Amino acid sequence: MSSAERRVRQAKRAASPAQRALTSRGRIDWPRTLLAACRDLERSDSPPSLAALASNLGVSAEELQRQFRRRLGTSPKAYGQAIALNRLARLSRRAISALEATLEAGFESTSAAYALARRSLGEPPGRLRAAARIGWWMGLSDLGWMLMAATEGGICSLAFGARPGELLEELRADFPGAMLASDEERLSTWFDAVREFILLPREALDLPLDVQGTAFQSKVWRALRKVPLGETLSYGALARRVGSSTAARAVANACGANRIALLIPCHRVISAGGEPGGYRWGEARKRALLAREGAARSDLQAAQ
Repeated sequence: MSSAERRVRQAKRAASPAQRALTSRGRIDWPRTLLAACRDLERSDSPPSLAALASNLGVSAEELQRQFRRRLGTSPKAYGQAIALNRLARLSRRAISALEATLEAGFESTSAAYALARRSLGEPPGRLRAAARIGWWMGLSDLGWMLMAATEGGICSLAFGARPGELLEELRADFPGAMLASDEERLSTWFDAVREFILLPREALDLPLDVQGTAFQSKVWRALRKVPLGETLSYGALARRVGSSTAARAVANACGANRIALLIPCHRVISAGGEPGGYRWGEARKRALLAREGAARSDLQAAQ
């Protein structure tokens, strides 16, 4: 048994009740199963085999591979490599050699790591050796790839996308003067809280934010954070809430400029006709979020 496989077994024994509750009425709860699979891959120094991962989760390797690809758009092996790359970006900032950073991140050689980094992140790990001012971390969620970034003051970006390299490019474009560095140690707890929220929306997702915008944008974003879970409102209604009843278009632009998904819930603003309307991270994600939050609100009301 490899060291990675032993770590997976240890993680299984230490798993929380939420991680072990992967079935519902005899059926596999695939969103939670895949979330547990992602966590296993993220907690291993080197990716476990597909067979070990499937055994830990109590599912077949073939079905895990199929569901991972269908729902998350990649394979467990490719995701494990992406996580190793994220760690390599962080380790490359330390005063250690490229070889030491490569081996500590779980790669067998520097050539393999550099080739994968160029394909996935658009640059070699050595380009990420500068001192960090904005830390970032990314991984898979039930809405696809998710990237979180934070300054010392709090989260400044939370974004979704189809490919990790594109998310990093967008982060660089949003903060062109910043020094970026992978920061799993600081952000992983916040990251996991958001990922849990996606699966099970709830009111209390209160994380520190570093909001950067104009005075009007900040005013709109503060109003958005007061919209309750499961409720929606139109751009016109939001304009009235911020005291600018004729500024629906400006409010829509402020929503479009929001860089922090979910925590500033611009997805709760819809068109006057009831259609979801546009969303920076895709209409399909907006519809999924609204449906889940509506169901969560109904469950809360039924329980009262």
